[in-house]
Amino acid sequence: MRDLSRLPKAHLHLHFTGSMRVSTLVDLAREQGVRLPANLTDTKALQVPANERGWFRFQRAYDAARKVVRSESAMRRIVREAAADDAAEGSRRLEMQIDPTSYAPFVGGITPALEIVLDEAEIASRETGVEVAIIVAASRIKHPLDARTLARLAAKHAGNGPGQVIGFGLSNDERRGDTSKWAAAFNIARTAGLASVPHAGELLGPPHIREVVASLKPTRLGHGVRAAEDADLLARIVGAGIALEVCPASNISLGVYSEPEQVPLRVLHSAGAQIALSADDPLLFLSRLVDQYQIARDQGFSDYDLAGFARDSITASMATIESKQKWLSEVDQWIAQPDPEAGN
Repeated sequence: MRDLSRLPKAHLHLHFTGSMRVSTLVDLAREQGVRLPANLTDTKALQVPANERGWFRFQRAYDAARKVVRSESAMRRIVREAAADDAAEGSRRLEMQIDPTSYAPFVGGITPALEIVLDEAEIASRETGVEVAIIVAASRIKHPLDARTLARLAAKHAGNGPGQVIGFGLSNDERRGDTSKWAAAFNIARTAGLASVPHAGELLGPPHIREVVASLKPTRLGHGVRAAEDADLLARIVGAGIALEVCPASNISLGVYSEPEQVPLRVLHSAGAQIALSADDPLLFLSRLVDQYQIARDQGFSDYDLAGFARDSITASMATIESKQKWLSEVDQWIAQPDPEAGN
């Protein structure tokens, strides 16, 4: 089978802290004198029996990891290493999510926090060849008025190139808050030309996805995998051209599905959904971008299907038409190569 790390692709759902290497987490904790929970350093993370998985276990681990990111140098290192790791996996475009309020106290405010990440994204793009753009994400556990502030900040840096803000998201626990309360923030972002990329359809099912689609008018859905439970909803999503940022390892580690084969990639694919496979939080799930394509391969998807997922990820990105055309051509070249196991 063809080498998945050489398949050109885009990475559209990756969280800032969650992108960290375990070794970087350990280094930063040592520098800060922070004692880490064992489950962040024993290489098991959330890989526990299905009945022990869940959001709260994940959130505790994520919060513990975020506590070590307390300086500009740490923030720059995270961006730089994420780009390098993506480059090693064949990624041509990385659209990384960050809530700058989490890091603002250590660098002088939300504006410096965002600008540090944008500056390093531009540098990393030049050094790695991976276009790194940023999504500013508000949090469901904070007041919707905070999201408006973030949306205005994101709008000031709007663009589709490396080191620019390309979208506005809404993350954290899907079960928290009234989705419609964040509509005003998304309207601000949309007016500035930013893509709408809220989370929906992982912890909650079709009714919540419908609320998010109606209130926030998404360009893409972060996850969206549980749209597979409602054929009518899935057809509407496909018809509207809303791409799904599907993160199989996340679904498994959070207990949404017990086993990899239960992730409904086949249902989504058969319905014509635009699927952008993504890693979500490699630090916690110990599963990077190529691993998501391997999960699909293990479900029986052919190399031609996997090339289709790569094309979906590229076309769903906010990159320029010229960049997309170049990368799509590279996908064609990948699939045109003989299959090593076919003896061609």
